[in-house]
This record gives sequence, structure tokens and C-alpha cells, in this order.
Amino acid sequence: MNLRGIVSVSGKPGLFKLIGQNKSGFILESLDEQKTKIVVNISTAKMASLEDITVFGENEDLRLLDILEKLKDVQSLPDVKKADGQTLRNLFLEVAPEHDVEKVYASDIKKIITWFNIIKELPLFNEEAPEPLAEGAASAAPSLVEAPKPVVMEKPKATKAAGKSTTRLSQKSK
Repeated sequence: MNLRGIVSVSGKPGLFKLIGQNKSGFILESLDEQKTKIVVNISTAKMASLEDITVFGENEDLRLLDILEKLKDVQSLPDVKKADGQTLRNLFLEVAPEHDVEKVYASDIKKIITWFNIIKELPLFNEEAPEPLAEGAASAAPSLVEAPKPVVMEKPKATKAAGKSTTRLSQKSK
């Protein structure tokens, strides 16, 4: 499952695809049918890449990617709008038995199942995940936004009209 570039934005429902960057923030496109584009200011909104999200575990945190992979094998997912907390908890105990029951709320489980329902229809759902970048290593993957190419300006050449230079020097008078 390739979740690179898929983000969640605090205060905004659903998931978004990172498609670019400008001076004021990131340009995102919603993953729903409307494909709404928004600009998210990074100083005022919190964004989280699904690739980096973890869930509280008893011994160590569980990667969201691993939980979503296990959700693929579940035959029928409950409707998150109609399911009660205990039904969601039982499903999550099946998929992620090591999760911390006290720290992971039913609302968190609802959100994860909702995200799963959004991304399961996307082509990236069945793609192989790219290799993670080593810390401090230069990115081998192409950037989402190409850097602008430098513009080379030539210095204008002085022109001569009828043997006279167009450059004038001012004379000082005493």
C-alpha cells in the first residue's frame, strides 16, 4: 500500500493528496468525488501524512500502514455511522490486538475505518510502498514541485549611432 503524499488535515474531514506547494502553504486535493483543491497554511493547520501516523500500542506504537493492511483481510467492515463503540472495538482487537485499549478511543477507530474506506478504491491501495528515505539522505524521488529554472539575463550591449556612443558623460562646470 502506497500512502506517500496522502495527508489528513486537522479540522477538515476526509483525506487529501499533496499536489504542490506555494508561498503560503501546501496545495491539497480532496480524495472524494468532488476533487476540491485547497491551500493549507502550514503555520495555522496541522497536517499528518498517513505514512507517519502511529496508533498507541501496549508495548510500542503500531504503524497505521500495518493496521490498514490487516483491514484488507476483514470480510465485512461495520458501517461507522451505525456501529456502536463496542462493535468497533471488537473489530480493532481483531486487526490490532496489541493496541492500547485505554488510549485508543472509538472515535479514533471510526476515523481509521473511514480512511480505509476512502483509500481502498484508489489505485495506490494496491501499489507497492516506496522505500523510506534515510534521515539526512538526498531524495532520489522526484519532487512534487519542480524548482524554477534560473533565468539568465544578458547585459544589454551599448549601441553606436553614426559613430557616436550612446553613453553620455556629464561634465562638471566650475
